[in-house]
Amino acid sequence: MEIVKHVAPPTGLRRRLWRLPIGLYRIGLGPLLGHRVMLLTHTGRVSGRRRQAVIEIVEHDGHGYVAASGFGSRADWYRNVMATPEVTIQVGGRTIPATATPLDTDEGARIMAAYAPRHPAAARRLCQIMGFAVDGSVEDYREVGRHIPFVRFVPRGSRA
Repeated sequence: MEIVKHVAPPTGLRRRLWRLPIGLYRIGLGPLLGHRVMLLTHTGRVSGRRRQAVIEIVEHDGHGYVAASGFGSRADWYRNVMATPEVTIQVGGRTIPATATPLDTDEGARIMAAYAPRHPAAARRLCQIMGFAVDGSVEDYREVGRHIPFVRFVPRGSRA
């Protein structure tokens, strides 16, 4: 694994394109996106206003839903949920109140190493977007997982 560039969250037109799936959720078509993405509704750390982002679910188990911050710890949604971890997620047609919990680097490494063989094309593309060059080995993906922040969204008062 090699870091080939440091990427910043998208701005301008790229930001608008990344945010298009939010509109699908807002008009009730979020379930069309499947169960690998979720709408995250969170609180802005500065404004205190409601904010939304659509992010990929990289793992779902009995403990909750896990997402990676592809733009690192500088991503607004990540900074916001670290400041105010009480969020709401929508997966398919289900809306779930949840608490965001950061995962340690070893857990991130494990999750990325498990994700890559299940979704090889998506893993390669995700690494490219994040500025990592990988050789496709599980160990390379494990190393990528040590460099990006992962968050587990644990449902409050209901099962995952």
